[in-house]
Amino acid sequence: MRNPTDPVLEAPLPDARAMRVALVVSRFNEDITTRLRDGAVEALTVAGAAAEAIEIFEVPGAFEIPWAARAAASTGRFEAVVCLGCVIRGETYHFEVIADAIAQGVTAAAGETGIPITFGVLTTDTLEQALARAAMDRTNKGWEAAIAAIEMAHLARRLAAPEAAS
Repeated sequence: MRNPTDPVLEAPLPDARAMRVALVVSRFNEDITTRLRDGAVEALTVAGAAAEAIEIFEVPGAFEIPWAARAAASTGRFEAVVCLGCVIRGETYHFEVIADAIAQGVTAAAGETGIPITFGVLTTDTLEQALARAAMDRTNKGWEAAIAAIEMAHLARRLAAPEAAS
């Protein structure tokens, strides 16, 4: 078990050079989603992605994320798609309906297109929880979703390689 006073050794970032990535970002709860977007862009940039290789597609709300993710993945222009949004629980059942629809829609889009699509959509009980998950450091869930997208794109390349099939 790690001693809390020991320095955290971070794994090196996967290489995002020569990789095109789409970010699908909800404008709803924009204070949070802007931070998620910035975290994802920073992660991709630090990992070597060129600014012009990161394309951002804004959608009105989180419910629209799966459609846009599927559309971006279907273009064949991107090695991965990162979905970023924020749904905060309210007083009605609406939260559960939206959260479930987004998760199922993103999962279906990845399966239908064969392109890695990662899920950086926060589903929190409070604004404070959302802010904590959108901190501007490596705990930012946008950062984490972008790194996962790079890793999955590398895996997709490996699996598609002829030597991987033998």
